[in-house]
Amino acid sequence: MPRRTETLPLLTATPGTSRTLTVHRFGEAGARPKAYLQASLHADETPGLLVQHHLHRLLAAAEERGEIQGEVILVPYANPIGLAQFNNSVHLGRCEVGGGGNFNRNWPDLFTPIADGLADKLGGDAAANVTAIRKALSDHLAGQEAGSEMHSLRLALASLAADADLVWDLHCDDESLMHLFLIPAHWPQAADFAADLGCHAVLLADDSGGNSFDETFSTPWTRLAARYPQHPIPAACLSATVELRGTSDVNDELAAGDAQALFHSLQRFGVIAGETPPPPAPLCDATNLDATDSVRAPCGGVLAYAVQLGDRVEAGDTLAWIVDPAAEPDKARHPVVSQASGIVLSRRLHRYVRPGMAIAKVVGNTALPHRQDGYLLED
Repeated sequence: MPRRTETLPLLTATPGTSRTLTVHRFGEAGARPKAYLQASLHADETPGLLVQHHLHRLLAAAEERGEIQGEVILVPYANPIGLAQFNNSVHLGRCEVGGGGNFNRNWPDLFTPIADGLADKLGGDAAANVTAIRKALSDHLAGQEAGSEMHSLRLALASLAADADLVWDLHCDDESLMHLFLIPAHWPQAADFAADLGCHAVLLADDSGGNSFDETFSTPWTRLAARYPQHPIPAACLSATVELRGTSDVNDELAAGDAQALFHSLQRFGVIAGETPPPPAPLCDATNLDATDSVRAPCGGVLAYAVQLGDRVEAGDTLAWIVDPAAEPDKARHPVVSQASGIVLSRRLHRYVRPGMAIAKVVGNTALPHRQDGYLLED
């Protein structure tokens, strides 16, 4: 079947306005494996938009050659609401300005609505169980009715992704090295994926606490396996948040390389036919997210970093200084120290901060006491 493009209307928020979601489909509908990729759910995180453009070209060429064995759903921009949110020429794409909150938090729990109903539908055949669970997920979402524009966006995206084998949500950080977020059940299955992308960190958590998009589709499988241990239930949706470096890392050279890496990974997972080169040597092993120090500003002021991305630091090292420009010089500088030993993965782009703002991530190997509160994300 030739590639096709759909335009899905969102619920109209106000009279005289309308928004739509564009969806590109490749391969036969219902073919396996199914891959779902979206970009810029946080709408001001731009790298994924250009990566999807380059990936679209690769997928179209693969389809012309008859190489797409499964199904690929490509959503070039996942958030037309956030794409339109500007205030005095500043793009505000992370949160819905009408009060809907962070676009990548508080996604619906898909485990609870389907768990009880699966009791008499599961058995000793793992493949049959996967089919039954995917049908339950799709049926549940098909029965939902959107009550707002943002809800209709979430419902549309979830309905496209819920039955996929692979769900890859393309994001970026402020200033950052390439990294992934996964649940532990998908490591080391995703090791070649991380190597293809050139990841400097792979951060694992069963539940990061924020109900993010990726965990909406991965965690129901592990929770169902725990609920029904007498039945074989694999972690059948490898869902990942892909952090495409920093917000300013947007150019054709990087994007084309990232698109090629994603394409190679789709080949390795059997979605696309064709020979692939051996994966690059891995740059990291996976670590638990609770070993990553999310460093926060202890006070307000001007942020002056003492470290670069990729630097190795030890617990107690100074990462940055926060400077009060009005204070006496010998009292103006306040150190910000790392509580983890590891590499500097990310930094804050804007250099004026208020108390409590996240200013860096340091990836360590040892669980940190202050990261045990059940909420492991920065916001």
